[in-house]
Amino acid sequence: METRAKRAKATETATKPRKDASKKPKAKAKRKPSSSAKNDHRDKPKKPPTAFFYYLEDFRKTFQQENPNVKSMRDIGKACGEKWKTMSFEEKVAYYDIATEKRAEFEKAMAAYIKRMESGEFSEGSDDYE
Repeated sequence: METRAKRAKATETATKPRKDASKKPKAKAKRKPSSSAKNDHRDKPKKPPTAFFYYLEDFRKTFQQENPNVKSMRDIGKACGEKWKTMSFEEKVAYYDIATEKRAEFEKAMAAYIKRMESGEFSEGSDDYE
């Protein structure tokens, strides 16, 4: 017995146009920001790295000393991720503390940046670009 759902699905697939394999997909044009928009946001503070990235800096140094033949960042990253997963919270606390301090500094810098934006220090035509 044919249900309405099966019938609708059959007509749906039958009415869809087939893709022509000889046609190349059109490249989408990327919208570039104006140079003035880039200049206005160059002073915007960048977000700080997470605790994992602070650990990665330390781990990379020791890992490369112990394994000088491993040059691939992929292999180093995999080894670091595995070690990070097996670490206890107490071992990670030092890195979380560093990340928290940097995040607080970022929040202060971002507040100052927003204050400058609101005061009109930057041109107002660039507020749309992020």
